[in-house]
Amino acid sequence: QFFVFCHGFLQLSQLLVSGYLKSSISTIERRYGLSSQTSGLLASFNEVGNTLLIVFISYFGSRVHRPRFIGCGAILVSLAGFLMSLPHFITGPYKYDQSIASRPSPFLITGMFSNMTDLCQPRVQGSQENISDAGCTPHAARENHEVLLVMFIAQALLGIGGVPIQPFGISYIDDFASERNSPLYLGILFSVTVIGPGVAFMLGSAMLRFYVDIDKVTGGEVQLTNKDPRWVGAWWLGFLVAASLVALSSVPYFFFPREMPKEVGEGLQIPFLFLLFLSDFPLVLLRNVRHPVYLLVVLAQVNLSAMVAGLATFMGKFLERQFSLTASLANMIIGAVNIPGAMVGIVVGGAILKRFQMSLRQCSAMCVLGMFLCLLLAFPLLFLGCPTQKVAGVTYSESSVFGHHALECNLQCNCPEKAYNPICGSNAVEYISPCSAGCRGVNIGADNNSVLNYTNCSCISDNGLMGFAGTGCSHLFLPFVILSCLAGILASTSHTPSFMLILRSIQPEDKSFAVGVQFMLLRVLAWMPGPVLYGSAIDTTCILWEKKCDRKAACRYYDNNLFRQRYLGLQFFFEVGAF
Repeated sequence: QFFVFCHGFLQLSQLLVSGYLKSSISTIERRYGLSSQTSGLLASFNEVGNTLLIVFISYFGSRVHRPRFIGCGAILVSLAGFLMSLPHFITGPYKYDQSIASRPSPFLITGMFSNMTDLCQPRVQGSQENISDAGCTPHAARENHEVLLVMFIAQALLGIGGVPIQPFGISYIDDFASERNSPLYLGILFSVTVIGPGVAFMLGSAMLRFYVDIDKVTGGEVQLTNKDPRWVGAWWLGFLVAASLVALSSVPYFFFPREMPKEVGEGLQIPFLFLLFLSDFPLVLLRNVRHPVYLLVVLAQVNLSAMVAGLATFMGKFLERQFSLTASLANMIIGAVNIPGAMVGIVVGGAILKRFQMSLRQCSAMCVLGMFLCLLLAFPLLFLGCPTQKVAGVTYSESSVFGHHALECNLQCNCPEKAYNPICGSNAVEYISPCSAGCRGVNIGADNNSVLNYTNCSCISDNGLMGFAGTGCSHLFLPFVILSCLAGILASTSHTPSFMLILRSIQPEDKSFAVGVQFMLLRVLAWMPGPVLYGSAIDTTCILWEKKCDRKAACRYYDNNLFRQRYLGLQFFFEVGAF
């Protein structure tokens, strides 16, 4: 029982490390200027190390000191978590306002904002300096490459470290627990596997409320709120918390015995058995993949897993962009609604299976019914969303001129192209910066030195307010969440029946091997390419990219309709494939 408690705690901590990246993916993109394709590749990279080793590690399971191997794997996972937070400490502070006003304006209130407000200030062409350009040194470019290298190494270590944790833990419990208690203990571990990602998103929701440089600046120096489009939360803090928990949970494993009183296989058999394994591998593999039920069910699970991999990685970003939510609130919705909904579906599917003692044909019918109902609920989601916000010179123009820095009303301002400090005009049009709205003045709060509004704007009849203009469709958010949650519940009811189809349709001596091949195929065909495919599709919907040192960085504005259609269209495509 103590081992089950320790292993449940370790699995939860491990899932915090792996799941936390998905909760902070949009924040990391904004902080380091990553495209969705790159962040999707990063999210799936932990599967590389895992896939390469899982078959061999699982094979040697009963012939090594499993608790110590689990402990060593946990230390690697902990190291990976600490490495994921390292980029924050090796890079400089986050600079969220990039344009420098070269001379004061008569309308500008003096103080700490006197050179960082992106105001319209007529001057000689070319006199406008820009922090981004000034920071484009060889060191800055090398720093960005170092950040990506560290993160990819960390993800590879995370995959390698996670290899022995679940299979060794499950086999250790199954070997030494009584036949009566073993299903209960394994059920506890599987429930933790489902709950873990939800806790990771809730952790992300809490951490992203803090400013990214909370350890480098005082609260008075931060002039942003978490609702500001330039806000970057403390993404690194969650990795430190999760990695510390993994390190703590690894300690007991070095004190568990190699085996309980029950005997296991002798180690001297390894060379012969391993050669036998290698010689039989092609025959057993061919026998299983030629089985129509096994092959079709695995292909259906590949489709579902690819869908889940993409949705889990970018759902937070989708909610942020589609419904103008903060990263913290989007993570809270996913962690408190969507993931528990999937858990309910798995439990209900298992309960129905147990209650009616279903045959293979009935299990298949249940899977088909669940996916059909899921498709019916998921289809309206393609049309349930917000339009692209009106952004002057980007998605909206009152004249034939497009280009936010070259509107007719701000031509005299000579606005820097790379400025990004969005404001909302009284005309419900968003401007990329106060300068692009032709604003020459700013009102500063006397209590906290924060910007209240921008005044004397040539493109706006009234004052401009900080932040996004929004899309004005918040009333659609609740129906979207309800429908997506119900669709997730129905899709997950097929989880247990599909596993039973695999276990009951193959020869008893092939069960372990068939399940191992199944998980390997899921990793190679779904969990690895899924996030990259979704990220690439999302990138094609971008209409304005941030530029860093003349390279494409993070996307600033998406075509919301295309984003929704391609993101949810991929979900619908994979659901049809599974059906």
